Amino acid sequence: MKKPFSPVTTLRLAYYGCPNRPFFHIVATKQRIARNRGYYEQVGTFDPLPNTRNEKLISLNMDRIKYWLSLNCSMSKPVTRLLALAGVLPLDQYTLKLAEKNRESKKSKEHADNINSV
Repeated sequence: MKKPFSPVTTLRLAYYGCPNRPFFHIVATKQRIARNRGYYEQVGTFDPLPNTRNEKLISLNMDRIKYWLSLNCSMSKPVTRLLALAGVLPLDQYTLKLAEKNRESKKSKEHADNINSV
C-alpha cells in the first residue's frame, strides 16, 4: 500500500464496468486526481444494478473505512449516502426525504389500486 502524502484525501466512487453495466469501487484517493487513476486503497465495491432478488450489492471493509475517517478523510456525496444506508454514518436529510416520498407514492398507488378493484 502506498503511503498517503497528500493531506487532501477523499473516499469516492471509481467507475469500472461497461457502459450498460456500471460497477463501482469505493477508493481512498487524492481529491484532485482523475476518477479512475491511481488510488491509495480500495475499501469497498458497489453494484447499483439489482440482481435476480432485486438487491443492490455493496461490500465494505469497515476497518479500513474507519481508518481513513480517523485521518479526517473527506467523502463524496454518494459514498456518504452509501455509508449512511450501511449504518456507519447517520442518515442525511436527502435520504430521509426520499424514503418518505417513496412511502407516500406507494400508499397512494395501493389506494388507487384498491379503488379500481372495487
